[in-house]
Amino acid sequence: MEKFLLLSITVTGIVGLWPLLCLCECDVEQSLSLPDLPLEHLKRYINTFDKVKQQYQNKTELLQKIVQKDNKGCWGHEPDCAKENRFQTPICPGSHTGWVRNKESQVETFYEQADFGYIKHQIKEMKLMCEPKLITDSSLECTEYMRFCRGRYLMLDFRDLPKRQERIRYHMDVLKEGQIQGYCQLNETRLKSQLDHMGALQSWSPELRNFIESKEPISESSEQCDMFINTPTFLMKIDATYNMYHHFCDFFNLYATLFVNQTHSSVFDRNTQVIVWETYPYDSPFRDTFKAFSTNPVWTLDQVKGKRICFRNVVFPLLPRMIFGLYYNTPIIQGCEKSGLFRAFSEFILHRLKVPFVAPKNNKIRITFLSRRTKYRRVKNEEELLEEISKNEDYIVQKISYERELTFLQQLEVTRNTDILIGMHGAGLTHLLFLPEWASLFELYNCEDPNCYKDLARLRGINYITWEERDLVYPEDEGHHPEGGAHAKFTNYAFDAKEFARLVEKAAEHVKAHEDFQKYNQEALTKDEL
Repeated sequence: MEKFLLLSITVTGIVGLWPLLCLCECDVEQSLSLPDLPLEHLKRYINTFDKVKQQYQNKTELLQKIVQKDNKGCWGHEPDCAKENRFQTPICPGSHTGWVRNKESQVETFYEQADFGYIKHQIKEMKLMCEPKLITDSSLECTEYMRFCRGRYLMLDFRDLPKRQERIRYHMDVLKEGQIQGYCQLNETRLKSQLDHMGALQSWSPELRNFIESKEPISESSEQCDMFINTPTFLMKIDATYNMYHHFCDFFNLYATLFVNQTHSSVFDRNTQVIVWETYPYDSPFRDTFKAFSTNPVWTLDQVKGKRICFRNVVFPLLPRMIFGLYYNTPIIQGCEKSGLFRAFSEFILHRLKVPFVAPKNNKIRITFLSRRTKYRRVKNEEELLEEISKNEDYIVQKISYERELTFLQQLEVTRNTDILIGMHGAGLTHLLFLPEWASLFELYNCEDPNCYKDLARLRGINYITWEERDLVYPEDEGHHPEGGAHAKFTNYAFDAKEFARLVEKAAEHVKAHEDFQKYNQEALTKDEL
């Protein structure tokens, strides 16, 4: 009898990793432990750490096949990672003229701006700010402008926080001088040279400018530690938690941080602690996303205020609004798309949160129309539009309001199994990150903000279209910004139904022509025939 690898392996972290892979007679030992990652990610994880590779490659037929099938596969940030072995290489079908000297430079510029090349650059920038004399001493190292830092055996003093009358959010005065310490030799000149990006969500400069040398070693037995946290900890300054676009800047940068901090094989472990750098209770409709990174409840500064907290290992992750950062302020060269880092993030989140995937079949195009129930940017004639495209028998059309009807995990399930996502300009379009590779995003109207979701779609590698004929879109009025003046985001719209159907068909043609969409449909047809 064949032993299929789907939901049958009891090894820690491997259950359900390979929904499309069936290997026969795989005898996997109970003692093995690998991180819970998609197969393509797991290959690169094994290749990253020689000790892991040596430990497992002779253990089982399964793990031999994982390693040998892609023996040279790498992420792209490693010094010895050849271009042909990267997780993904971007494409640049657009013109490079006026931007760089040739097509190769165009591809590499995009790779360094918005792909694993960015991670490689951060790692290359890493410098010691506080150097340990012994292996048991403290240490602090950071990238340029303190976008990312990590430390060992550090003490942060939060005893002043209970005296604060106001809630803390986006504050740059949480710590005073001396309230962050390490028992190591501080390079004060180097630290002070990195303080230029003094913004709440731009760098860790507001906090680390207060770093001083501790007079005594920091350990679990230190009297200066009211609480010692052994669990690897991420301190996070986060953006707007109720806006998907902004909050996913946080999650994406936390994922990118894992690679910048990739110095140990436990890099993808979920026994970590997240502490949000504010005293407001953490609440978000997207909070389940943290479960992809940690099995522990999210803390805020409320859980540590009034105490001196000592950390064995603490990470200050990449931030959501860095200058020339990732996602929010990413400067993207024109004509390029398909960041492997963004694709890896999408696959990682969907896998870790166990979002089910249903392959397309019968060449049916699954269309999801996002219906807004907000004051502005509602589609006044959405029923007419949906009725028009429902005439096409190749379409399966559904209208959904993500704002109220579904949990976030249910939303992700809908998105993952959508071929064309349609919606007005708004944070809900951030769901494009989790569409299938062949999908199209139809931003019905960009409300005179043309680059936001177009650029995000380029980064993710998803086909993007938007309304083309200005005389066939009908705003309710000129729009009234709360602070005065006309503004396209503060009104509602109606659209010409025939033109809408034409654009949907344009998006559908992209889907139908995509190699992966055709492959899944052919596999479904073959199974039906059998």
